[in-house]
Amino acid sequence: MDPRLEWILRNRRDFLATTANGLGAIALASLLRDEGLLAEAAETPNEFHNPLAPKPPHFAPRAKNCIFIFMAGAPSQIDLYDPKPKLLDLDGQPLPESMTKNVRFAFIQKDSAVLKGSHRRFPRYGECGMELSELLPEIGSCADDICLLRSLHTEAFNHHPGQLMMNTGVMTFGRPSIGSWLNYGLGSESTNLPGYVVLTSGRGTSGGASNWSSGFLPSTYQGVLFRNKGEAVLDLNNPAGVNNKLQHSTIAALRDLNDERFERIGDEEIQSRVASYELAFRMQAAAPELIDLKSEPEAIRSMYGVDRSEDGWEDKFGRGGGRGAFSAFATNCLLARRLVERGVRYVNLYHASWDHHDNIDSELDFCCKMADQPIAALLKDLKQRGLLDETLVVWGAEFGRTPLGENRAGQRQPNTGRDHHPFAYSVWMAGGGVKGGQVIGETDEIGWNIVKDPIHINDFHATLLHLFGLNHERLTYRYQGRDFRLTDVAGKVVDSIVA
Repeated sequence: MDPRLEWILRNRRDFLATTANGLGAIALASLLRDEGLLAEAAETPNEFHNPLAPKPPHFAPRAKNCIFIFMAGAPSQIDLYDPKPKLLDLDGQPLPESMTKNVRFAFIQKDSAVLKGSHRRFPRYGECGMELSELLPEIGSCADDICLLRSLHTEAFNHHPGQLMMNTGVMTFGRPSIGSWLNYGLGSESTNLPGYVVLTSGRGTSGGASNWSSGFLPSTYQGVLFRNKGEAVLDLNNPAGVNNKLQHSTIAALRDLNDERFERIGDEEIQSRVASYELAFRMQAAAPELIDLKSEPEAIRSMYGVDRSEDGWEDKFGRGGGRGAFSAFATNCLLARRLVERGVRYVNLYHASWDHHDNIDSELDFCCKMADQPIAALLKDLKQRGLLDETLVVWGAEFGRTPLGENRAGQRQPNTGRDHHPFAYSVWMAGGGVKGGQVIGETDEIGWNIVKDPIHINDFHATLLHLFGLNHERLTYRYQGRDFRLTDVAGKVVDSIVA
């Protein structure tokens, strides 16, 4: 929409605020502030500002930064986080038709589907005695810092809608992601790096860049994709023949032109453009230093497993990303710590894929071997540096896996994997004001449905924002005539998660 037309169509409150005399404007501002409808510090409409400048939260926050580790493809909670001995007893038996009659599956053929138990052992870890899979012993060593949620649920049962749901709160394109909302609401404390950084490894996610989009928010809030070697951000370096002095002069000239344009039409996207140019100039020095791990002690690199060997795992590469996945994911975990140290508000780590429709036994082994050591190292490293208390770490995915073995049509060896399961799955959180050493939620004896403390993704998002001192009902953005929010029209804070 043309910004001039947007100005004409502004609502009654904006009309009054911008046309009333000075005394009336002050009175109206006071009333709106008392109602919690006006920011503490108002800005002149045409005053240029940095969109990522730090902003006050609604109330005292527990967390300052977030590292969200997204295991794209949906790991099996039944094999990792939610032990079901009864399911193993019922292995090979069908479910009653009443349980599957109105259920949609991605690939399972209902008529011949049978239950598939997990042969994984679930030792107890930490003083809290949390039961976790034998495939995750290093993460298990951090159990007392982890809040394990066994009762998440979603409406999405395919990957792209599911990834959008977990990252943006809805299953459709065009909505801002969690990191975008946090930077919009709080800004960023980093001056030389983006407020929202994305690191990827493995085969790539189904949702791609839509997972870290700013949606209808100004583009300055979208995730910036970093690489963990070579040029940190593609096309960031100066072209041949352009030195820093010339580049600085170019940026200054662009700013003058954009300032003039902004004064004429008031389009906030112009501010985003200016801020992006200037941030890119500062990043030319900051980004290469960020990804240069030579300054990290060898003990730290070894703790994360940056240089781990993958020899002997070749026959289990499968969907897990293939050769180089161990090093890439470990490097991303170490970079995540370095990013939050530098004030970056939100860091996304994506790894694909955990989509084990078949061959789950060997391929899950590989994925867990790839992820277990670096994630535990990240938690321990943050803790020893005094950063875990203010850094929220999340491990999650778009949905879970079925208690039924997958038997899709034409499959040579049925029941060696699991289909998509949105009705009940597991996510965990640590640090950042979370009460660790506890399990919240419970599923039935085969892991099909939730029987205690269900947590919808909108509830999960409301709680995440709460940890950052943000009321999910007040963090809104007016677009196409209504106020949108991350939690859409739902969501409630899960108080038991908060320390």
